[in-house]
Amino acid sequence: MIIRGLLFLLALIATVPTAANAAGSVALRSSVFVERVATAANGKPKVELRAAETVSPGDRLVFILTYRNETNRAVPDVIITNPVPAPVVYEGAAAPLTEVSVDGGRTWGPIASLRIGEPGGQLRQAMAFDVTHVRWSIGRSLPPGGTGRVSFRGTVK
Repeated sequence: MIIRGLLFLLALIATVPTAANAAGSVALRSSVFVERVATAANGKPKVELRAAETVSPGDRLVFILTYRNETNRAVPDVIITNPVPAPVVYEGAAAPLTEVSVDGGRTWGPIASLRIGEPGGQLRQAMAFDVTHVRWSIGRSLPPGGTGRVSFRGTVK
């Protein structure tokens, strides 16, 4: 079954949901790719990233956010935030300064430090399917014209 509604959400990701703390100073561009297994020239399977034109449950997605300082001055303490689409389960990010939120961006931290309130008032350990947002602290001043890229992975539910 191909999920067409997710395509609308993925299109929105490319234009609206990313945010940086230096709005107007740092331009963001978001791209979404699906991992596909292809056959290399030597006959062995290889993983390729292709534009996410259609996706199905179980497909692995890669969300890539590219940022650029468009001013003539350094931008300190750049923080980039991106929501995880509801039909996607967060799988992780490679950057060491990545935090997640499981409550719509109100609180942040490593997933192991986060808790989810259950009916009856009990708390449970947050899990990957609870992640609502991903946030990166770039950890350095971004010079004029400076660029970078962060990414995270997810699986279509």
